[in-house]
Amino acid sequence: MNDTTDNTDEVGDDWAAAMNEQAESEAQAVPEAAPADFQNLQADSSPANAMEENIEMILDIPVTVSVEIGRSKINIRNLLKLNQGSVVELDRLAGEPMDVIVNGTLIAHGEVVVVNEKFGVRLTDVISAAERVKKLK
Repeated sequence: MNDTTDNTDEVGDDWAAAMNEQAESEAQAVPEAAPADFQNLQADSSPANAMEENIEMILDIPVTVSVEIGRSKINIRNLLKLNQGSVVELDRLAGEPMDVIVNGTLIAHGEVVVVNEKFGVRLTDVISAAERVKKLK
């Protein structure tokens, strides 16, 4: 029993010595930290210039603009009965402004116009940016 205890102490001492050697070699291997090299800020990098650059990046992003005349809810039974010539009643009155929607967000109200034999929308009321942000929340 005494031999086992002595053997365990020797193994423990060997491990302790090995761990100390490894810690000393790792401490010597770590190089000193060098100071970071930052470039000086240029005088023309004002917030206004940065904002113009950010806006320039998004100006060419395509968006989907749609115009909604009105909406209606019907059950599937009545939907299946629709055919050519059927009339679907909408929730808007004749002459009411239509909704102009960009990527699913209401941005304005307008009225239908015809330009060069194509339909268009004349904006009559644009929703303020603050109101649009409120609707996003």
